[in-house]
Amino acid sequence: MTIRMTRTLRRLAAATIFFAMAAPAFAEDFAAALDTPMAQAIERSIGTAESDAVEMLIAIGGIVSPSGEEHERADQVAAIMRKIGLSDVTITESPNVIGRIPGRSGKAIVFISTLDDLKTVAEHQRARGEPLERVGRRITGPGSNTSSTTVSMLIAAHALLNAGIEPEHSLVFAGVAQEETGLNGMKALYEAYRDDAVAFIDILGDGATISYGAIGIHWWKIIAEGPAGHTLHGGLPNVNQAVARAVDRIFSLPHPRRHADRNTRINIAMLNSGAVFNHKPETAWFSLDIRSLDNAVIADVEREVRVILEKVAAQTGIAMRMEPVNLTPGGQIEGARESRLVRASEAVARRIGVSPVLNDSGSANLNIAIAHGSPAIGLGGERGGRRGFPDEWADMDAMLRTSAHAGLLAYLLADDSGKEEAGG
Repeated sequence: MTIRMTRTLRRLAAATIFFAMAAPAFAEDFAAALDTPMAQAIERSIGTAESDAVEMLIAIGGIVSPSGEEHERADQVAAIMRKIGLSDVTITESPNVIGRIPGRSGKAIVFISTLDDLKTVAEHQRARGEPLERVGRRITGPGSNTSSTTVSMLIAAHALLNAGIEPEHSLVFAGVAQEETGLNGMKALYEAYRDDAVAFIDILGDGATISYGAIGIHWWKIIAEGPAGHTLHGGLPNVNQAVARAVDRIFSLPHPRRHADRNTRINIAMLNSGAVFNHKPETAWFSLDIRSLDNAVIADVEREVRVILEKVAAQTGIAMRMEPVNLTPGGQIEGARESRLVRASEAVARRIGVSPVLNDSGSANLNIAIAHGSPAIGLGGERGGRRGFPDEWADMDAMLRTSAHAGLLAYLLADDSGKEEAGG
């Protein structure tokens, strides 16, 4: 048996332990656990952290950090991790920044936030040329929205330390890079923790939505190439004819209707060709966005698209090819909905005043873990608004609720003396 297969079986076995427990058989009284002195101490610490959270967000969110250029922001997050007392703070090549509260079991609960921003956010930051600012219950300015989740994670970690937690499982807090360009930071983090992680928690909001499954998302660039020419001498073949035929046939594929129950979608959003009226272009391209909860359906769509491109190429004399842009895997783990991980998160959401909506179609860093059979959830919900616009903002109250969700969930999952796994 190969090492890879051994690791896969180990992860699937852990997932089985973690997810196979039906709620009636393991009906922990989460409400009672959240009324213990430790949980109350965590809540009190977060309740008094508002000024620290504002200071952190202004410092972190104000750093220009488009995907692939997160090093300065990683340095700032690492400095805060050291200041609040996390152990073994490191910055990896990605660059991911990781700190932890050591446990006794050799296992880990891994919390994740996103370090990078959209390119448009970076452009607005440079144009603004001013730091973020607090206006009432908001932190305003480009860079505030996504970074609020990193601040929530740091405030939660600080609250756990202030409360004096001594966890059974290590609590790992990771800001991951390149979420916007292929989940590369998460891929590296997963490789580092795949054998030790009991669960991954992707912090995206206050838990108004809890994702326990992941939708697959494949982005392709479809490129057409043919002879250029002036209008007077051009005629056919023309790349635009091939693009038009291909786009029409792809939109006519039956998969979105046939597999609607699996949230299957096909979208073509961008078409690019030519620059002047009187020349036919040599190249053209269009985007292709395929999504489904079923990876086999995505693969089937891709096979059909290749057949379409081959036929169009033969009919028009235009070469056509698919170039991958971002292939995000999806997945479902049996029993996830009734797992202790999800039920604990539900209980915490209600504790902090949120009525959670559960779904099996998350789309973020959690996809990497779930696609490989490792238990993971994504905490979605409110965090602000206008992301990607000059007037972007983060909601102060949502940021603290997110901190409370992460901190209390860490307490419930990591305080596991006497249990085989956090799911037991």
